[in-house]
Amino acid sequence: MIRLALLFQGIIGSTLASVVVVVALVGGVTGLWPLLGLAAVGLALGFPVALVISRRMMGGD
Repeated sequence: MIRLALLFQGIIGSTLASVVVVVALVGGVTGLWPLLGLAAVGLALGFPVALVISRRMMGGD
């Protein structure tokens, strides 16, 4: 299950990071470091989401 979660983390984490950065840019956030920080937050949020998805795909609740 952890291997599946790591596979999904690359896809889900980059998607969430992109969404968070776009929302921040629309909201008026400027500067490199705030945007990089928000991208890191989006990437970090991707791992728990990937764990939940992989757990549900493998049949565990």
